[in-house]
Amino acid sequence: MQKIINVLALASTAVSVAVVGSGLYVYVNRASIIDGVKSKVMESVMGSMGGLGGVGEGSLPLGSNDLAPSVPQATAPVPPSGGLGVPTF
Repeated sequence: MQKIINVLALASTAVSVAVVGSGLYVYVNRASIIDGVKSKVMESVMGSMGGLGGVGEGSLPLGSNDLAPSVPQATAPVPPSGGLGVPTF
């Protein structure tokens, strides 16, 4: 029985040392880890934009004529209100 308890104590010590060691590693190298993540995010964002998304190539809308819909939009009828926001039927 004592041997089993000793094995469990050693296993617990090994796990505790591993957790503390990995925490110290992350704490000491946190600046380089953050810089690495930032550079990977920037590469993925800039790579998906395809040359800044076509800025300066005339692909952006220039005014209200470009932004206005070409076909009038249908609007839903507003039901009459009976007061206090309760619709009447």
